[in-house]
Amino acid sequence: MNAATDTTKELQEFYQEAEQKHLVPLWKVTARLLPFEPKSKVLPYLWRWPDLHRMAYRAGDLVPIERGGERRVLGLVNPGLGGKYAATHTLWAAVQIVKPGETAPCHRHTAAAIRFIIEGDRSFTNVNGDKCMMSRGDLVLTPNWTWHDHGCESDKPMIWMDGLDLPLVGDLDAIFFQPYPELRQPVAQVNDSERKFSGPQLKPIWEKPEGNYSPLLNYKWDPTYQALKRIGEGAASPFDDICFEYLNPMTGGPTLPTIGCYIQMIRPGIHTQAHRQVNSAVYHVFEGRGHSVINGTRFNWERGDFFVVPPWAWHEHANESKEEAILFSIQDTPVMEALGLYREEAYQENGGHQKVTGTFES
Repeated sequence: MNAATDTTKELQEFYQEAEQKHLVPLWKVTARLLPFEPKSKVLPYLWRWPDLHRMAYRAGDLVPIERGGERRVLGLVNPGLGGKYAATHTLWAAVQIVKPGETAPCHRHTAAAIRFIIEGDRSFTNVNGDKCMMSRGDLVLTPNWTWHDHGCESDKPMIWMDGLDLPLVGDLDAIFFQPYPELRQPVAQVNDSERKFSGPQLKPIWEKPEGNYSPLLNYKWDPTYQALKRIGEGAASPFDDICFEYLNPMTGGPTLPTIGCYIQMIRPGIHTQAHRQVNSAVYHVFEGRGHSVINGTRFNWERGDFFVVPPWAWHEHANESKEEAILFSIQDTPVMEALGLYREEAYQENGGHQKVTGTFES
C-alpha cells in the first residue's frame, strides 16, 4: 500500500467522521455555497386568468369560509420550488374570492399582506378597526400583526390578489397566528387612513408612525391611474416604461418592509430593454395584453394573468397592441435593499433585447 492510497483512505475516513459529527468540510461545498451569481430554483411561470377565475368561482360553490380554513384562497405554486407553497422563494401570491354576505373571519399573523382588487366593489377589509372600502384597482395593506377581516356588501362576489411575505417569514421561523375572539372585529372608523394620509405630498403632523409600515391602508385606483396617465408621451424607464412604486407617505419608503408594490403602464408600441435584478417579482396583468421575455422564453399575457420573474433573470416587456397594458407587481426589493444586497444589471447585447429561444405553453 503506497502513501497516496493511505492518504485517500484516511481522507475518506475523515469525511465519514465529519458527517457522523454533523460537520461539513467547506472545501467540498464552496462552489455550492458561494456561486459566482445567484442560481435560483424559482422558475419563470405564468398562470392564465380563465383558469384562475373559473376555479375561484368553483371554490366559491364548494368551499365555505369558516374558522380553521379561514380563507377561500387559491395559491400560486411555483413548479421549481419542490412542492413549497409559494410563488417565489420569498413571496406568496394567490387569488381570493368572497361572495355576497360572507365574512372572512378576523385574525392576525406575523406575515405581512397586500390585497390588489381584481373584480367587484362594495366590499371591505377592516384593519385594526379601520373599515377600508374596496373597489377594482385598489391596493389594500394588512401589515404584520394587524387584525383584519373581509366582507362583501355587494350583490356580486369580489376577487382580489393576495400577496404575502409568508415564505420569507416562514423560513425565518417567525410565523405567529391568532384568531380574533369574534367573527368580526368592531369598526372604529370607515376609510380613516385614506382620509388622513392620501393627500398628495401632505401628512397630518399629529400622527406618528405606529410601525414600520405605511399608515395609508388603501391606495385608491383613480389617483393611481391618473399618475400613470400624466406621464403621457414623456420619458420613462427603459426597462419598465411608466412605473411607479407605492410609497409610505410618512417615510417615502416602501409600503411594507418586506414587500414592494409597483404599478406600471406599458404604452402601445413600447418594447422595453432587458435587465435583471436580484429581487423576485410576481406580476398581475390588470389591463391589456402583451408579452414578456424572461431568460429567452416568451410569455404571452392577457388581462387577469399572473406571471413570475425569478431573481437575477433577464426580462423585458412589450406591448404590440394599440391599447395600454397595465401591470401590478409585488417584489421583495425592500428586503434586498435593507440588507445591502440589491443589484441590477442592464442587458448589453442586441440593442438591449434578448434572443427568443422559445414560447411558454401552459
